[in-house]
Amino acid sequence: MKFIKQFSQKAILAATFALSTSAMAEQALDLDSLLKTLEQGQVAQTQQNQVREAEFKAKQDQQIAMLNALTQKRNGELARSERLETQFEENEIKLQNLTDTLSKRMGSLKELFGVLQQVAGDSSTKFQTSVVSAQIPGRSDFMDEMAQKMGSTSRLASIEDIEKVWYELQREMTEQGKVSRFNTEVIVAGGEKVNKEVLRVGAFNLISDGKYLSYNPTTNTLSELTRQPVSRFTATATDLQNASNGVVDFALDPTGGSILGLLVQAPNTEEQVHQGGAVGYVILGVGVLALLIALERFISLMLMGAKINRQLKDTTARDDNPLGRVMKVKDQYPDVAYDTLELKLSEAILREMPKITRNLTLIKIISVVAPLLGLLGTVTGMINTFQAITLFGTGDPKLMAGGISQALVTTVLGLVVAIPTVFLYTILNTRSRNLLLILQEQSAGIIAERSEKGA
Repeated sequence: MKFIKQFSQKAILAATFALSTSAMAEQALDLDSLLKTLEQGQVAQTQQNQVREAEFKAKQDQQIAMLNALTQKRNGELARSERLETQFEENEIKLQNLTDTLSKRMGSLKELFGVLQQVAGDSSTKFQTSVVSAQIPGRSDFMDEMAQKMGSTSRLASIEDIEKVWYELQREMTEQGKVSRFNTEVIVAGGEKVNKEVLRVGAFNLISDGKYLSYNPTTNTLSELTRQPVSRFTATATDLQNASNGVVDFALDPTGGSILGLLVQAPNTEEQVHQGGAVGYVILGVGVLALLIALERFISLMLMGAKINRQLKDTTARDDNPLGRVMKVKDQYPDVAYDTLELKLSEAILREMPKITRNLTLIKIISVVAPLLGLLGTVTGMINTFQAITLFGTGDPKLMAGGISQALVTTVLGLVVAIPTVFLYTILNTRSRNLLLILQEQSAGIIAERSEKGA
């Protein structure tokens, strides 16, 4: 700032001098006038320099005083720094001595606090996933805080903290043996939250309105399982919720809901059938066809057998049953020889045979083709599985297991269709043979009767 001020004064003086010189030059152009003008300007500049020197000398004492003050302040700070450093070293020695003294006095308490920290950490995880926390929330927070406190060397647990840890552990064990009711919000199948009465069975299961619930420890919410167990299990849940005392049968999940959670991922029968794909649908189609044919044959043979049994009790031949039509051959050819009659009766039985054994061969073919179709679907599914392994590798076992499972569904469907179809064919074939045997037996009797008359 001082330099700028001096520079400004010099500039103003030079400008004044230049203007004065210019004015004088205009008035007096001779050398004597010019010399006199220069002399007057030099005298004025000298006087100004003397004023500035006096001001500088007057301020020099002030600057020396400021320098001395700052030097004294610096020396004071250096002395204070040395004192603080000495005090810090002394405090470190005292702290180390106190730490050693604390370690000696704690003795076996270190082991106690270590076990307490471990128990608090393990209990925090257990409480967080326990279904008891759905009714009594906030227990894992205290255990987390306790475990962090014990992990710090500067903080120790108090008697109250130790007693509370013991109390929470005891409460968890006590609640595991209780069946209690409480009201809370439950997320139903549509995603809506509804306040319901919930029944907690120990630390194992939660039920409401006869349905099993799942507990989400992250959000501390309850929700109905998207897929409930079969009715014989949900019926026990309803009975337990409606009971007020006594002993009630209940389907308990000892894993705390893990097995019930797997029901969501496990496909039901309908989904397994759809996994069979086009081949599975074809197998089911031929199975339904075989069942319809077998049903029609069973009804037809049953009615036909009833009519034949009535014909056996009646001597008059009727056209509404195979036996009556065979017996009418005897009346149509009363005078032919018995060997000719035998041929006529055999011809009549052969005419009745297609009606009795109709479509039985088709049932037999379906019983043989169904397993082959299942094998076809399995081979096709395995090819797709190996192609997926080629693309994605074997890093995910679920990929291979899922593909193989879907491939084997067609084999199961083929066997499911083939096994009952074989039984149906055997039953119907036996029944039709019995009817044909009756016709042959009666035909042999007619021939024997004609032979006796001829003799």
